[in-house]
Amino acid sequence: MSEKIDLKAGWKVWRFDQIATNVNVRIDNPSESGMEHYVGLEHLDADSHKIRRWGTPDDVEATKLVFKKGDIIFGRRRAYQRKLGVAEFDGICSAHAMVLRPKPDVVLPEFLPFFMQSDLFMNRAIEISVGSLSPTINWKTLALQEFPLPSLKIQNELTACFLAAEATLSNYADAITAASRLFRATHSNLFADVLGNTEDPQLSDFFSSVTDKGFTGLPILSVTIDGTVVRRESLERHVSDETGEEKYIRVLPNDLVYNTMRLWQGAIGIVSEEGLVSPAYTVLRLRDTSDRAEYWWHLFRSPEILNAYRRFVKGIAKDRWRIYFKDLKNLRVRAPNHDVRGKVADELGALLDSEKLLIKRRQNLLALRGKVMEIGLRGSDV
Repeated sequence: MSEKIDLKAGWKVWRFDQIATNVNVRIDNPSESGMEHYVGLEHLDADSHKIRRWGTPDDVEATKLVFKKGDIIFGRRRAYQRKLGVAEFDGICSAHAMVLRPKPDVVLPEFLPFFMQSDLFMNRAIEISVGSLSPTINWKTLALQEFPLPSLKIQNELTACFLAAEATLSNYADAITAASRLFRATHSNLFADVLGNTEDPQLSDFFSSVTDKGFTGLPILSVTIDGTVVRRESLERHVSDETGEEKYIRVLPNDLVYNTMRLWQGAIGIVSEEGLVSPAYTVLRLRDTSDRAEYWWHLFRSPEILNAYRRFVKGIAKDRWRIYFKDLKNLRVRAPNHDVRGKVADELGALLDSEKLLIKRRQNLLALRGKVMEIGLRGSDV
């Protein structure tokens, strides 16, 4: 620490290499490591130190790091992703991680992961990262960083509080996973065998394509990859040099919109407000205004339909694939009657709402835990 602070009673400043050991045991051939578990950065969850996923050494090549049960696997690459995990088994991990082993004379092994999840530590980790595309932390730099830590007695008291919050967060994470699986299973069952034959209606029987242009004063909208329509007011508005008219398409509530290059990924959304979308979007308007757009949103994102899109893509490069409604409109689907479509939309909507509620509650608890950490880990009254 570059400046002196007056510490609370029972607190002391330590260099990080006095707090933890960097375990740098390397294995060049993962498949011959004799281990059963491989943990990559993709297996670590942000703001949680429980490792819920892993692969096997046969999945990877090149040099990896060996870790033991109780070690902390810290994602030193892109530290802003706030990824670390506490190993509950022996294994090997990505070389883009650090394997850290707490020094129990200075820090309780149960306390250190929580300290490293705090803003105090993470902000410093981001500060000392080097590189622009994939900022990475070097151990030699981290080792010299100084942090105030409380006595082991105070650490024990704080850990009890943090563990209680972590247990609830873990329960929320498990519940979110279960809710997601239930939604996917229900969705898959309801939209199985949805592609029709020559006797079934075409998409053009349900939708028309809208191209109304030249409107001003409306928000610009776009669709995220998860199918959510969002405002993009910060984007530059595109106006025709010849006519002065905006090149955007006007959309209305209940319209379905998709970017022609992203539909095959499921990026289609339901509009909730009048607005404008880029000409790169296709706008679909239900012919029956009482029909439920939510039902069709789920259908357009169903695995069978996503696979069918490949028949209509234009372009060679995968990231430039385009799907136009002039091709898609002839796709035949087995759609239940109007009332059943509404019931399907309600059922799937309720499942999604349950998952979103769990996610929101977990986020709120994370925010509360962060505030408690900030107060509990403040080594001075300043």
